[in-house]
Amino acid sequence: MESYQKLVDFVDSLKTDAEKFYVKEQAAAGTRFRKGLSDLKKMAQDLRNEVQELKNTRKGS
Repeated sequence: MESYQKLVDFVDSLKTDAEKFYVKEQAAAGTRFRKGLSDLKKMAQDLRNEVQELKNTRKGS
């Protein structure tokens, strides 16, 4: 559950750069936002792997 909460908190942290990019049209914020989305993808994949591993562990018991 901790990993999930970290993911949610990370998504919330992207909001500032997303607003700066879309509303204020700041190009640098777009770069930071894209990097954040890339990090989000990695975090989501790690969480997905964690869930699958836990599922397999429970299934084996």
